[in-house]
Amino acid sequence: MSRTILIRGARLTGGEAADLLLAGGRIAEAGTGLSHAGAEIVDADGLIALPGLVDLHTHLREPGYEASETILSGSRAAAAGGYTTVFAMPNTSPVADTAGVVEQELALGEAAGYVHVQPIGAVTVGQKGERLAELGAMADSRARVRVFSDDGFCVFDPLIMRRALEYVKAFDGVVAQHAQDPRLTEGAQMNEGAVSADLGLAGWPAVAEESIIARDVLLAQHVGSRLHVCHLSTAGSVDIIRWAKRRGVNVTAEVTPHHLLLTDELVRGYDARFKVNPPLRRDEDVRAVREGLADGTIDIVATDHAPHPDEAKSCEWQAAANGMVGLESALRVVQQAMVDTGMLTWDDVARVMSAAPARIGRLDDAGTPLVVGAPASLTLYDPAPVRTFARDDLRGRSVNSPYLGRELPGEVRWTFFRGAVTVEGGVVAPEMPAAGRA
Repeated sequence: MSRTILIRGARLTGGEAADLLLAGGRIAEAGTGLSHAGAEIVDADGLIALPGLVDLHTHLREPGYEASETILSGSRAAAAGGYTTVFAMPNTSPVADTAGVVEQELALGEAAGYVHVQPIGAVTVGQKGERLAELGAMADSRARVRVFSDDGFCVFDPLIMRRALEYVKAFDGVVAQHAQDPRLTEGAQMNEGAVSADLGLAGWPAVAEESIIARDVLLAQHVGSRLHVCHLSTAGSVDIIRWAKRRGVNVTAEVTPHHLLLTDELVRGYDARFKVNPPLRRDEDVRAVREGLADGTIDIVATDHAPHPDEAKSCEWQAAANGMVGLESALRVVQQAMVDTGMLTWDDVARVMSAAPARIGRLDDAGTPLVVGAPASLTLYDPAPVRTFARDDLRGRSVNSPYLGRELPGEVRWTFFRGAVTVEGGVVAPEMPAAGRA
């Protein structure tokens, strides 16, 4: 339920302190010295106010894989991390390749009430890469899908990829590519390099990612369509995106928090929490993607939140599933990797974690600046504390976080979704009243 709340003394995107009055699900007033009879007061001294975070790459697993996550549990995890919008990837069962499935996901998100769950449609039927899915029907559905991806699988056939890029132009859609040449990564277990050689594990070469990106930016240029590159992870990939943007190609790219911070050296312990697709790369790649995010070559940070049950990770490395949970830790990792190192300001964080992902996904009412009349979707973040990330920080069904036991800065103190309080004083609301749901 939307409440009338007066936030006092928050630093808007890290700048000067100001007050915000939230009423009727929107920002009713902004300024200093505000007052409002009967409003609940939130003392935000020392807290940074950011537009509600938007994740363009979340795996919520429902329908079909509810043992790992549900839309409700994933929505709670998102709220805990400061998110108010998440885009749900289509690798569910059934695959989200029809209007019926994406509308079901939208309705489940509305019923949960913690965040806006925006479905992503599959590019191909069953994500099999053989023929295009019902792109137009999903775009025209109540879910109004504008992002399409076979994430988890590369759209490898260049003709299929070209046709998809051509098709989505009709409704200003975007194809989000999982850049992985399947032939070059057969049997791959980790990044190809010195560490894989030491461990005797089959390597995952950087060129498997880079070659697909190079092909697809040329296809996007040829047909004049929008391309988005998922979870970019190598220095060479950054170079290709930089080159493509200089040529005027309409391409955007994302990097995950874990590729901003973690390296393949962590694989030496054979802890499957560090097994992910694309794999953790070299320190040189981490430096390159940080620089790419800082200079605008990489547009956004996206979590690639990928929950798995314990049995999928508590096994030998070769048999373990790829993926990490990341919603609850993303903002804290970005602070450590990018803000505390001086590479991004908090205003930049608002851009790469709120405004730009909403723009790429064509959501007009998400990631908006904190101005009068805007939706009251925001997070209040305390950058000061430094503490060990623990299982109690996780709000989803799975605990496969690579940050357990690691010190991270910051804490989400409050999250507001269209005026409804989803996180209060660091505690996720136990449920969202029906009247407050979208």
